[in-house]
Amino acid sequence: MIKSGLYKFFMYSLTIVFTVFLNITNTFADKLPKNIAWTAYGTTSSGYAQSVGIGQMLKKNYDVDLRIIPGKNDVSRMVPLKAKQAEICACGIASYFAQEGVYMFAEKRWGPMKLYNIFNNIGRNGQMLATAADANIKTMADLKGKRVTWVKGSPALNGNTAGFLAFGGLTWKDVIKVETSGWGASANAVLNGQADATMGSTVGSIYNKLNASPRGLYFPPMPHNDNKSWKRAMSTSPHFSKAKITNFIGSTANKKMIQGNNYPYPIFVTLENTSESLTYELTKAVMNNYEQFKDSGPGMDGYKLSNQNLNWIFPYHPGAVKLYKEKGVWTDQHDDHNNSLLKRQDVLADAWAKTLKSNASGDAFKTSWLKNRAAALKNAGMPVPFN
Repeated sequence: MIKSGLYKFFMYSLTIVFTVFLNITNTFADKLPKNIAWTAYGTTSSGYAQSVGIGQMLKKNYDVDLRIIPGKNDVSRMVPLKAKQAEICACGIASYFAQEGVYMFAEKRWGPMKLYNIFNNIGRNGQMLATAADANIKTMADLKGKRVTWVKGSPALNGNTAGFLAFGGLTWKDVIKVETSGWGASANAVLNGQADATMGSTVGSIYNKLNASPRGLYFPPMPHNDNKSWKRAMSTSPHFSKAKITNFIGSTANKKMIQGNNYPYPIFVTLENTSESLTYELTKAVMNNYEQFKDSGPGMDGYKLSNQNLNWIFPYHPGAVKLYKEKGVWTDQHDDHNNSLLKRQDVLADAWAKTLKSNASGDAFKTSWLKNRAAALKNAGMPVPFN
């Protein structure tokens, strides 16, 4: 009897231990992985500095090592994501172009990518044209005849610059195009007197050097009541959005607030097959620890939950949606919008598959794709930007 009782006690205890073990295992399985890799802009960019700040928080709170892979242009930031060498891209607006399959992403080796948003930074800074104050560019129209940077392999920066030119009633034909190898090189070109204007975040750390230099720094405003100019700009760059910019590198020429343009930067996107656990836990870590890292880099005030735009241009990853539902900010209307964006991605994917069946290559392939893309979107009753 004693032996039988001991045996039953032993088996009962073993069952409890095994159950606890399974629960612990499942708990850890849902947590962040030990290592995460994501791509970002170059080391002199505000996006890279912000990634470092988030990485420090992840290390301190979760013992996670974040490997930041800097890329000097849009393609170099997207390649590791596509090759699954990075789980996340802390991208610029080129991620939108990649999703749409336009500009460089219209090439046969790319095509429209099914990208999913997890969270963004949309703060008090802006995405603007930075000019040398001594170039006397007070309005976007004053860019005519000036030297403007054009970054190789960066449709995001160049497309945005085209939007600023359009605001002033200009095109690339109206300015002197100064070709550079990356965003950092473009900012240095203005600093070194090789160019007069370049595009970037108003809190890019490299602008401190320009502001302190004899050339000086000035951000030409985009008056919000100038509807004709805004219409021209948004026909070229539909992601542009009016913003009252109060966070920018100090300039005595600018006032305390600039009427200009802003959109999320960085934009954190991932692929369709990224695990729901990773996107949920990472989004949760960023939203829950905002107060801890908000002062660790320039322009980091836009990561807080209340700043997230859940009705933007990307569908959200299921893991992020799960977190936003738990926070009580995701509604049925967000579901409807998300589903419409997923449908758009499917329409683009079908049009791409149709184009791949042709024997065209090079420019002929790109022309065929853009024609098929436009027709498919129109047939689906969807907008056709970048055509």
